Amino acid sequence: MCRATRVSTDAGSWDTHPLTADRFDDFADVVNKNRRTTHCWCTTHRLSPKEIDAYGGREEAMRALAASAQPPGVLTYVDDVPVGWCNIGPRASITRLNSSKLITPVDDTPVWSIVCTIVRTGYRRRGVTRALIDGAVAYAASRGAPAVEVYPVDPPGRMDLTMAFVGVKPMFDAAGFEVVGTTRAVAGGLPRLVMRKVV
Repeated sequence: MCRATRVSTDAGSWDTHPLTADRFDDFADVVNKNRRTTHCWCTTHRLSPKEIDAYGGREEAMRALAASAQPPGVLTYVDDVPVGWCNIGPRASITRLNSSKLITPVDDTPVWSIVCTIVRTGYRRRGVTRALIDGAVAYAASRGAPAVEVYPVDPPGRMDLTMAFVGVKPMFDAAGFEVVGTTRAVAGGLPRLVMRKVV
């Protein structure tokens, strides 16, 4: 069942919904407002290049994922405006992550994983990230996830925005995640951690 979650923070109330076919344009407004074919459509962790080509391209591939029984992530809204996207799902369903030799499982827990978070241009520094993470965790819990994992970096200063989609440790610290391991993966030249929140 695809239900919405409402999370209240100091910044207000936020609604988070699974990405379904009827919300695809909202998703596109957050991650690729100009609908550029060469821009990221958040498909590479879930589908191989051959699979993406078989759908006719990245946008079409993501549309198919949004119409599937397992939504590929969640959208967070404020005042009915889509302002954040989180690519989340069972680790086992995220093909590239699940087969990674660099980010290997810490244990046998069937975790859900957050691959990336994106805040819509014009809405940064407004509390969207925290509401998005909390909403994604609540959604995972509603689908039976025992825990949610993330694989961020811990930069000494500001993160290069081209790699910031993996997240930074402080934003997950604030959401109640704890470091449970390390990886051999890097982002922006920095090692990626394994952080987990039991739900």
